[in-house]
Amino acid sequence: MKLGLIGTGTIGRFLLENINIKGIIPDCKITAVLDERPKARHELPKLAKTFHFTSFYSVKEFLRSDVDLVIECANVKTAQQYAPIVLKNKNMLLISVGALVDVNLLGQLDNLTKTNRTKLYLPPGAIGGLDMIQAGKVLDGLNEVVLETRKPAHALLEEQVEYEKIVFSGNAKSAIEKFPKNANVAITLSLAGLGIDKTKVKIIADPQIDKNIHTIKGRGDFGEFMIRLKNNPSPTNPKTSYLTSLSILSTINSLQKRIVIG
Repeated sequence: MKLGLIGTGTIGRFLLENINIKGIIPDCKITAVLDERPKARHELPKLAKTFHFTSFYSVKEFLRSDVDLVIECANVKTAQQYAPIVLKNKNMLLISVGALVDVNLLGQLDNLTKTNRTKLYLPPGAIGGLDMIQAGKVLDGLNEVVLETRKPAHALLEEQVEYEKIVFSGNAKSAIEKFPKNANVAITLSLAGLGIDKTKVKIIADPQIDKNIHTIKGRGDFGEFMIRLKNNPSPTNPKTSYLTSLSILSTINSLQKRIVIG
């Protein structure tokens, strides 16, 4: 499988290293990288020599290449710009799911996949439990989804606190509006389950922790579940969860397999 890449930051370079250099996924390679920024003409050639890909500085030329799947791992603005263009031509794996807080964009992308028979893949990122949420939803038997996110206090508050403090409690829609940096987890859960209006979110500033902790609870006709994740940061960027990068590799790998679990 030939992959096209948009974004060469922490996650992009992680994918280039593990797919193109280490060969983690058999018969898979990132063959094309797109960057339309003017400075890219100076930066991309160096990366291309290291990771063995073809550089593209025009989205039209990029989409004319023979890639089977385009991976976006840049930022929300880039995702919003390129997703509608890519899905007219290619399948896409979208990392910056925060872009989908725009319900109009989400509807547009849904229509594009139907019209052009393309697919949009959203990896689980830094969370788990999506398989159970989706299974519970199949026969409308999913009754409640709750996300509790704990972050080091300094990441959420300017003032110092001695004890944990709830900084938000409400639905995912309001959480996304007030805390856009937490949007990816809340949006992914909402899309898998009950939507942004019915998914409950609590965000806690905790001075006793040094890592992000996500607790996901689900309840429905199937019973109940609770998952707690304490995520380590990426070795090269403390702002990015290492599990997010791993989940992208896992998603790509599953597209290659003949026997798929989940």
